[in-house]
Amino acid sequence: MTTTAFFIPTVNLMGAGCLADAAKTIQSYGYQKALIVTDVPLVAVGIVQKVTSLLTEYGVASVVFDGVQPNPTTGNVEAGLALLQKNGCDCVISLGGGSPHDCAKGIALVAVNGGSIKDYEGVDRSAKPQLPLIAINTTAGTASEMTRFCIITDEARHVKMAIVDKHTTPILSVNDPELMLLKPAGLTAATGMDALTHAIEAYVSTAATPITDACALKAVEIISQYLRRAVANGQDLEAREQMAYAQFLAGMAFNNASLGYVHAMAHQLGGFYDLPHGVCNAILLPHVQAYNKQVAAKRLGDVARAMGESVAGLSDNAAADVCLDAIRSLAADIGIPSGVGQLGAKAEDIPTLAQNALKDACGLTNPKQPSFDEVCAIFAAAL
Repeated sequence: MTTTAFFIPTVNLMGAGCLADAAKTIQSYGYQKALIVTDVPLVAVGIVQKVTSLLTEYGVASVVFDGVQPNPTTGNVEAGLALLQKNGCDCVISLGGGSPHDCAKGIALVAVNGGSIKDYEGVDRSAKPQLPLIAINTTAGTASEMTRFCIITDEARHVKMAIVDKHTTPILSVNDPELMLLKPAGLTAATGMDALTHAIEAYVSTAATPITDACALKAVEIISQYLRRAVANGQDLEAREQMAYAQFLAGMAFNNASLGYVHAMAHQLGGFYDLPHGVCNAILLPHVQAYNKQVAAKRLGDVARAMGESVAGLSDNAAADVCLDAIRSLAADIGIPSGVGQLGAKAEDIPTLAQNALKDACGLTNPKQPSFDEVCAIFAAAL
């Protein structure tokens, strides 16, 4: 028997209209001034104004940093930190999807621990908890609002740094599906497939436990039922709410069972070419699981069942193939490209991508450890 730990924010608000409850909760914590970390699109659609107005109503002042890029960078963290220090903010509120959440974690971590965000690449490198972070989610996919994972692009090296640190866990997460209704179909699809990837990688993880298994399979089940609906009709509040629950469950799973080579490889594509993370995950997912099938066929058969596929009477390998087909079918139905070559990835870059993926995978829990040549082959198959 081994000892396991289960990380999750202390308070997690979910359901339509819970944003108002979040503002009241923030007031109860006694914070005076928040740095809101977000991006320009959320300013444009009025969501940032909605949040600042609610905070004002509850007596909390705020300053907005809207300079977060789709793949947040070390420069974004530095700029946000400078604004926080200039204004004497005593807490951070991230508003958006994975990019604002990750950038906010970087800002809050460095604000207390000092140095550069580069100093914290790896696992549990910080000495102190970050500045209090409240994460308000507007997408259903990354689960960054409730995890200890922080992904920041090092602009100098053109790689994504994985920062896995218990001190980056927010103190409060907020999933109000009413904030997700305006998300375009492409973003809904990408973030939904990101959540599916989290669930599947956590389920086949060597660090999986009965708790993470339950969360992962339920996430797969809900995503399979509701993602197509959410993509087809962004105003479908039931589908949005169910996807919010699904991505949160997937976050509970991977936050504790960790991830595998889909993410290790997707990080490299995103950092090298500045590509959308969820789309990279979606394309790589069936290719990496085809490799994992050598040792995880039975578990992939379980995933097929959770996706609603009939695998009765099939061998483990055959059931795993049904799973791979179901993943590809879901991705195709919601408009995910069939290969990363369509996004600009090039065959001549594969050796560099593979080498960086092997480095990024240190500490991850893939069921089978691929060699350099095998990672190259997976990248090539995904082109």
